[in-house]
Order: sequence, then C-alpha cells, then structure tokens
Amino acid sequence: MFGEVLYGINEWILFAAFLACLFAAIEIGFLLGRRVRSVIDDRARSHVNMIQAAVLGMLALLLGFTFSMSMSRFETRKQLVLEESNAIGTTFLRAQLLPEPQRTEVSNLLRDYVGIRLDFYRAGIDPVMLRQANEKTEQAHREIWSRAVAVGKKDPRAVTTGVFIQSLNEMIDLHAKRMTALENHVPEVIFILLYLVSILTLGMVGYGCGLGTRRNLLMTMTAAFLIASIVLVIVDLDRPRRGLVQVSQQRLIDLQESLRRPFP
Repeated sequence: MFGEVLYGINEWILFAAFLACLFAAIEIGFLLGRRVRSVIDDRARSHVNMIQAAVLGMLALLLGFTFSMSMSRFETRKQLVLEESNAIGTTFLRAQLLPEPQRTEVSNLLRDYVGIRLDFYRAGIDPVMLRQANEKTEQAHREIWSRAVAVGKKDPRAVTTGVFIQSLNEMIDLHAKRMTALENHVPEVIFILLYLVSILTLGMVGYGCGLGTRRNLLMTMTAAFLIASIVLVIVDLDRPRRGLVQVSQQRLIDLQESLRRPFP
C-alpha cells in the first residue's frame, strides 16, 4: 500500500514534503535541546554526540544500501531493453530465411512490433494505455507465432525454421522479463525505514545543536537538503516509467529506423 502511494506522488512534491519533515525534525530537536541544556552536564553532552555520530553512520549505510538496490534494478531494466532490441533484430534477420509468403508477413509484423514495444514504454503509468499496449503485444506474439507454425508444418526438419523459432521464443520471453523488471521495486519496508531513520537522525542533530552554545543553521539545513536529494534520486531510480531518470529506449528507436530501410 505504501509503495503504491509513494509511486503515485510526483517526485518534486515528495521531495518538498520530505525536506519539510527534515527541517521540522531539526527545529523540534533544537528546541528540545535548548530546553534541557541547563540541566545537561558535559558528560551527557559527550554521550549525545557519540550516539549522534553512530546514528549518522547508520543513516549513511542505509542510504548506500538502498541506492545500490535501486541502481541495480535500473541497470537490469536498461540491459533488458538492449537484449530485447537484439532479440527482435535477430528474429528479423532469421525471418529472411523463411519461404514466402511468411517471410514478408513476419518481416512486416516485426516492424510493427518495434513500434508496439515503444508505445508500451511511452504509455508511462496510464493504466488504459498500458493495457492496450500489452494487448497489442500479445496479439503480435500470436500472429507471428502462427506464421512460424505454418512454416514448421511445411517442413518440420528445416534448420532455418528451427533457428527462427528459437529467436522468436527469446523475443517473447523478454517481454515477460521486462514486465517483471518493471514491477521489481525496492521493498516498501526499506523506504519506510529510510524515511524514519532520516527524520530521527536529523532530529538528533538538531538536539545536539540545541545543547551547544551556538547553532550552525546553514550546515544543518545543507545536510537536510543533501539527504533529501539522495532519497529523491533513490526513489526516482525505482520508478522506471516516470521521474527524472528514465530507461533510454534508444536501442529500440535505432532498430525501428534500421528495419524501415529496404532489406537487400
């Protein structure tokens, strides 16, 4: 539930809300520190500073761990675009070995299929457009497969038909892999923990500032801004269809232009 809400919020609204929470935590912690400053001795202040350093280290570890998870998922999605582009291109080349009329029919279907796959990505998070793109993809799979079956019935021992079906299977499987990769997000509990630890950590920073004689507001606000920015990038990497960082579809675009050229 939290992941669906998080995914639906605009990234800049999420960034502003989280940054406001961090600023509020710093201010609340500072006021609490000011209130008890007169009754806290130097030994207690040293103990607070030690706990503050430990919590900051914990937050740094959690940020690095979560960033690594979201980055690995982003790289997987990017790699699958390359693999799907290669699979479609290989299927197209092997389709040129098929007899007519299947050769022309399959070639035209594969040209259209690249456009369907681009429409699938351009659909973004619109459920209607996503459903339509998925239906077109599955329909294209059935039409291309029916041509492969027709060729296989003509000569089931043909090597050319076998290698074409092999690449076609891989192309169809990559659609399922991309769907799985799109739904593979960083677990919700990690994001909840990340937000809570960030807010509590900066609250402790504000508390430590309140115990001191002077307050360095610029440094604490800068730290809050940097933490919020890192979390923004982590959340953005975990959103494959929206946000600032998106998976490039240039390989499929290049393939579409290549398939439009006359085949020798």
